[in-house]
Amino acid sequence: MKNNLIAALFFVVLLNLACGQATDSDIKTPEIPGVEPELVVDSLNIPWGLAFLPDGSMLISEKSGTLLKIKDGQRTEITGLPEIGQIGQGGFLDLELHPDYASNGWLYFTYTSPEGEGSGGNTALMRAKISGTELVEKELLYKAGPNTTKGQHFGSRIEFDREGYLFFTVGDRGARDVNPQDITRDGGKVYRLNDDGSVPADNPFVHEAGAKTAIYSYGHRNPQGLTLHPETGVLWNHEHGPRGGDELNIIHKGKNYGWPVITYGINYSGTTITDETERPGMEQPQHYWVPSIAPSGMVFINSDKYPGMKGDLLVGSLSFQYLERLVMDGDKVSERIKLMEDMGRVRNVRQGPDGYIYVAVEGKGIYRLVPKS
Repeated sequence: MKNNLIAALFFVVLLNLACGQATDSDIKTPEIPGVEPELVVDSLNIPWGLAFLPDGSMLISEKSGTLLKIKDGQRTEITGLPEIGQIGQGGFLDLELHPDYASNGWLYFTYTSPEGEGSGGNTALMRAKISGTELVEKELLYKAGPNTTKGQHFGSRIEFDREGYLFFTVGDRGARDVNPQDITRDGGKVYRLNDDGSVPADNPFVHEAGAKTAIYSYGHRNPQGLTLHPETGVLWNHEHGPRGGDELNIIHKGKNYGWPVITYGINYSGTTITDETERPGMEQPQHYWVPSIAPSGMVFINSDKYPGMKGDLLVGSLSFQYLERLVMDGDKVSERIKLMEDMGRVRNVRQGPDGYIYVAVEGKGIYRLVPKS
């Protein structure tokens, strides 16, 4: 019996390796880290979104409902935000500039909106322009529904692709058995719009009766990472699993990513969600984490500032409070390296126009990663 148990455990290990599982034993802490963090913006609480303006200033969204502009060490609050609901994990969320921001001035952001039917709120996408210290020309582009008082899983990241399409994410809003697998409902989705909020004619479900036509992919849990691969232009996301099963995915048009029908995680109580980790017609992750790191924010390094790191993927960890460097071998993760260990809950990570990596840490501020000589 003992031999049978050992054989079974060995099989599980092989299966996990084949499927790209990440465990605590996989991650390395380099003896001599290649970068060191330099605090460039202090005294922030939960800095969710981060964007860089053409004039060299930085925009930061605080989850509590504040938009800050930082330039030359001076901070200015931008007023005129819409009503933002503070519901659990919700609040003022991501920021993204239009690819042609220098010409048109459009700023896009997601937030928890109480507008619409029902109490509570849900994720909304708006665009606006900055005039002096105020938001003007505000346009609501999308509002997920229905509202709910549940405080979990709002998403939410924003990304433009090379064709100018606008992608954003909304989590399942704590309704895993209702929203993610149903394309007639919001929640648990990646959405695609034109930059003005209209639905592209070639979206995958525009001809499906009753479908939310903005949906691009579905079967997601709580996606808080969204980025383009700098070489291929392909859209990647990551999302929170339950207890275990955080996922790193390549996003394909019209595909089903399986939540909660398939997952590598379990309930927080330790009970089983499903005994299926794969099913025909549902996408497998490129990589998954067990235990969960609670990923938030991610970016591919596309800079010559960091020798030997170009092409790698950086992912923040909320649970374990570090920045994870994923060494990539094509579309697969070949190695995990821990950076900024014990720094705090990493909420976001972006590459600035100067080529440096900027990391948002809760309760502290924005750090710039400086290569060590």
